[in-house]
Amino acid sequence: MLQIKKISKQYQTGELLQKALDEVSLNLRSNEFVAVLGPSGSGKTTLLNLIGGLDRYDSGELLINSISTKNYKDRDWDSYRNHRVGFVFQTYNLIQHQSLLVNVELALTISGISKSERRKRAKQALTEVGLGDQVHKRPNQLSGGQMQRVAIARALVNDPEILLADEPTGALDSETGVQVLDLLEEVAKDRLVVMVTHNAELAKKYATRIVKLRDGKVVSDSNPYEIEEDKFETNEKRHPPKQAKNISQAKKEEDQIKTKKSAMNFFTALGLSFNNLWEKKGRTILTAFAGSIGIIGIALILSLSTGVNNYIIDIQKETMTSYPLTVEDVTMDMTSFFEIAEDQRKQGNKEHSEDRIYLNSLDLELSSGFTSNIKENNLEDFKKYLENPDSEIHEYVGEAGIKYSYATKFQVFSHDPNQELVNTDGSTFSDYLPNQGQQMYSVEGANTVQYNNFTELLSSNDGQDLISPLILDNYQLLYGDWPEKADEVILVLSQDNELMASTLYNLGIMPASEYKETLQAIVAGEDVEIEDQSFEFSDILEQTFYVYPEAELYEELDNGIFTYIGDDYSIVESRLADAVELKISGIIKPNSDLEVPFIHQPIGYTSALTDLLIDQTEASAIVKQQRAEPEINVLVGLPFEETVPASNLETNLSAFGVVSYDQPQTINIYVDSFEAKEGINDSISNYNQKMDEADKITYNDYIGFMLSSITGIVNVITYILIAFVAVSLIVS
Repeated sequence: MLQIKKISKQYQTGELLQKALDEVSLNLRSNEFVAVLGPSGSGKTTLLNLIGGLDRYDSGELLINSISTKNYKDRDWDSYRNHRVGFVFQTYNLIQHQSLLVNVELALTISGISKSERRKRAKQALTEVGLGDQVHKRPNQLSGGQMQRVAIARALVNDPEILLADEPTGALDSETGVQVLDLLEEVAKDRLVVMVTHNAELAKKYATRIVKLRDGKVVSDSNPYEIEEDKFETNEKRHPPKQAKNISQAKKEEDQIKTKKSAMNFFTALGLSFNNLWEKKGRTILTAFAGSIGIIGIALILSLSTGVNNYIIDIQKETMTSYPLTVEDVTMDMTSFFEIAEDQRKQGNKEHSEDRIYLNSLDLELSSGFTSNIKENNLEDFKKYLENPDSEIHEYVGEAGIKYSYATKFQVFSHDPNQELVNTDGSTFSDYLPNQGQQMYSVEGANTVQYNNFTELLSSNDGQDLISPLILDNYQLLYGDWPEKADEVILVLSQDNELMASTLYNLGIMPASEYKETLQAIVAGEDVEIEDQSFEFSDILEQTFYVYPEAELYEELDNGIFTYIGDDYSIVESRLADAVELKISGIIKPNSDLEVPFIHQPIGYTSALTDLLIDQTEASAIVKQQRAEPEINVLVGLPFEETVPASNLETNLSAFGVVSYDQPQTINIYVDSFEAKEGINDSISNYNQKMDEADKITYNDYIGFMLSSITGIVNVITYILIAFVAVSLIVS
């Protein structure tokens, strides 16, 4: 028995509020054939959906066997629809690629009935509707009336208490419609049948009760069912709504199976899906093919995106290794020059009279900038900040870490194959070059001051290893071993195993006399042909170098004055036993995938040699004498204030190569990405905010000047890849 008590339902579309049911009250018997009539929009289908649990009422109450549904949860409604209600619609809703038997079985499958029981009950239901001999046919092999009978069989197979039919004859001809109603009339003998229809004639003929609706209200009821109030109250007290926690409790005594949750077996669902795909093989293949194109396209784009991002990361790391952020003890603030140029650019658009000459002060402003923008950095305090483990800057420091370089001064000599002594900095051949003298180069990105052909190698970040893992990972050892001691160096080749001809001559590997003749021919304007030559690795490792700290190349005269002897090769050669003898321990070259090599000189030495040279400099005779007489210039024997040109203790000690570990000449901060570099810049800015004006750090971020364009390109590439992925997703 169903009781509908003042149920209302309304739908809102935008600002339009439409009332489908307006306090409808009905009591429906357990076995009767109720026909619901009314014009379109009167609320017939809405009422049917509320009775079947397909929709929820806004107000009022629906009672099933005197049990309220107000507290029903979704699971309760699922169980109610599956076990107690059967549905028949105007459209048959049959699965076209399944047989009639499987279509009817499907309702039992959701109920969790065993396969044998499902088949038995499905055949019985089809027999009852007159289709027992056609169970293996497909729906497309039946007429409309037969398909509607299959739908009725499917609705009845669960033996529901209520059968709801929404226009069951709407798509059928008159004769077939009568056959369907005959069947529903028979069904209504032992259960409640509620049918929505527009056909008043058929309703009068078959229905035992006709309910008419208009504008959401009941306007007539041919056979109302009245329930005594006291009886209802007794039932309500016996079965209060709050006790109806789920429908399975109300049906427990009738059928234990109905307590199960409505769900289809996984393998059954899998089988139905497979049958559907198999039935539509052509469509399935085309869909799979189209889908695979989309999936493969997305995979390729994501792979490309990942590859590009990894490539960019590698390039960033290599670029940042070759171009660290460098802070020097004395630097020039280039920012002002950019500001001057920008101001001139803005003023360039101002209008001038055509009959006058105007002054442009750019040259003088730039000249003024060269003198006024030279800054001295307090690297002693900055080094303390960097060595503090709590400093925020360490969050952004890269794998290579922070390297301090010192103004160590030294000379390296070697013998050529003819035993002629040469200075490896190229000064031996300076007289043979037009308008050129001895040259020293400072290569951007080096770890210390670079003398021609020699550079200090990066050590590990913690200082425990003489060779940084960054070098070990990016350079290939071709022969020998990596340097392990102060007197061992490494020879660095190009990726093609080549060295410049001038390098081979300067290092003494090729005869100095040959180089001099070649240079003389070049100066004379003669054509010079250089023969191709190659060398055995083992022969190169036989080459020996002799290194002197700059302070050891001064000799004390009888009058106590010191004089420089570094350019007198006969004296230098006579004292080679006092020099530090260097041997080439191995030969390396950049890996083939290293885009930007970061060792810029052919000979690399370790920090151990730097430490040794600093100690020898400090122990040299000239440094000891100068420290003993701080007011006397030991190079001329006069007080500093009387020397011309003017000098002082600091300039002399610096010229001798004296350095302090607390005051590096250059600090190189290595990062692995552009983002980390920006973090370093921010950290230094924060440091400067805490310092006095004189102690603020000034540096030029040259690599940062081109970052904006590179970052822009990277962003454009990223956006393009994202767009490709989005298009592929839409297409697939």
